[in-house]
Amino acid sequence: MPSVDIVDLNGAVVGSVELADAVFGAEVNEALIYEAVRHHTAARRSGTAATKTRHEVAGSGKKLWKQKGTGRARMGSIRSPLWRHGGTVHGPQPRSYDYKLPRKMQLGALRSALSAKLRDGELKVVQAFSLSNHKTKGMREVLGKLEVTRSVLLVEVDENRNLTLASRNLPGVKLVPTREVNVYDLLAHKQVLLTEPAAKKLSEALA
Repeated sequence: MPSVDIVDLNGAVVGSVELADAVFGAEVNEALIYEAVRHHTAARRSGTAATKTRHEVAGSGKKLWKQKGTGRARMGSIRSPLWRHGGTVHGPQPRSYDYKLPRKMQLGALRSALSAKLRDGELKVVQAFSLSNHKTKGMREVLGKLEVTRSVLLVEVDENRNLTLASRNLPGVKLVPTREVNVYDLLAHKQVLLTEPAAKKLSEALA
């Protein structure tokens, strides 16, 4: 089982925690991670592309000229797809790009992503985000002491009002509860900060 140091908000080591080997020491499966990210981004697509058929475009439905006797090709409507500004045939219509990904694949990808973060030294366990106030300046100082230089994903078990208010205006910082941790967010942020309870909960839930 991998042992990870626990740090306080000043960056000092105050202990260690044993994490589940099946969750934080698993073999990294890049194919699973790719499928999980693809599934996540597909679900986020708006799918609002649309074209108008001949029944939806503007224009009269009157027959343009009589059927016979003019020498011209017979034509029933100015909204025909054969005409400029007419309807579109088989064009895109609003749809959902979401699809079902097996739960075992999702959990396997999550284990791989967490293991990769720990392996690359981009995951830290914080004792607790016990902030004295909800000021953004204080949160920025805490992240500086924890050596967060780029984007960071904060993972907490219970709702922490001071942490929520202090972190929401910082660019590159995202706070999520343990139940909403996903592969896309783990890869989209350079560093991951887990509270000690959050690390233990993920170890138990994903083991």
